Amino acid sequence: MAAQHRHRRPRSVRTLPAGPAGSTAWAALVLAGAATTTTLGGGAAQAEPKPTVDGVKAEVDRLHRQAEEAAEAHHAAGDRARTAERRLEGLRDRAARTTAEANKARRTLGAVATAQYRSGTGSSVLRLALSESPEQYLRHAAAAEQAGARQAHVLGQLQSRLREVRQLRAEAAKRTAEVQEARRTAREHRRSAETKLARAQRLLDRLTAEQRARVLDAPAPTRGDRSEPRPDLGTPPPAAGRAAQAISYARGALGKPYVWGATGPNSFDCSGLTQAAWRSAGVSLPRTTYTQVNAGRRISRDQLAPGDLVFFYSGLTHVGLYVGNGQMIHAPRPGTPVRYAPITEMPFNTAVRVA
Repeated sequence: MAAQHRHRRPRSVRTLPAGPAGSTAWAALVLAGAATTTTLGGGAAQAEPKPTVDGVKAEVDRLHRQAEEAAEAHHAAGDRARTAERRLEGLRDRAARTTAEANKARRTLGAVATAQYRSGTGSSVLRLALSESPEQYLRHAAAAEQAGARQAHVLGQLQSRLREVRQLRAEAAKRTAEVQEARRTAREHRRSAETKLARAQRLLDRLTAEQRARVLDAPAPTRGDRSEPRPDLGTPPPAAGRAAQAISYARGALGKPYVWGATGPNSFDCSGLTQAAWRSAGVSLPRTTYTQVNAGRRISRDQLAPGDLVFFYSGLTHVGLYVGNGQMIHAPRPGTPVRYAPITEMPFNTAVRVA
């Protein structure tokens, strides 16, 4: 028995099966041991690598573009919801008016029916035979026939109004579903934009102030056109009329912060700035880049003149106001205020002449 105990394999050692499966198990065990040793022997191997400025810039740029795309989709969904709500309100007003007309027709028919019930009905031939004045009876009969025709007309109106009410209610239910869907879509895009902006901010928070300025392309230090470094605009064709007013407004916004969804006067996003600038000139632009691109005549890049809208990226997710000599004023992104920038700063898509 003592010999048997001396040759017994210790319980703490597991026997791995032979063959390929056993080799795999041994490899996994060795790798796990190596990982444990690395973790215990030197925590630096598990430490998160310090981000490079260039790496953070590339990722922040990507997140900001995606957030801007989600923001424009949010604004578009909000526009759809508001349009559907206006239509729904109009349908409800029409349904209320039509219901009132139907109720009026019901009351008219009810009064006629009550009068007929009280007077009773009999054989018109017998009443003619017993009448002392057949001529007078015939006159009354003709009047009754006309009253019957009017009654039939009122009945037809009632039936028509009831059909219209049913149709209006069905369309209102459809519009209600459209409003709910548009609102849901807007909320989803807003959450997406906020999530991406938060991720970008967490990356920026890991940098120094100087590094953040580099990532965000050195935002302007102060507000206002006088203190804002103005690029050489050369001698572009002078803007006149409404275009000049839109540019003047945009220059007054220089240095003001980018804020998601803002349309001024103290902060802006990209399409909010162009909308506000042209609104100051008496021109009503739609809210989003997707709709502003259809608010005027498309022009080529070599036709650009001050006041034109310039759009960027394949998805038309960014817009600026052209001011001449290859420069625009735009609201770039969070952390970077309204400023001048060359239109070569982003992938150019198209341009639109508003007025």
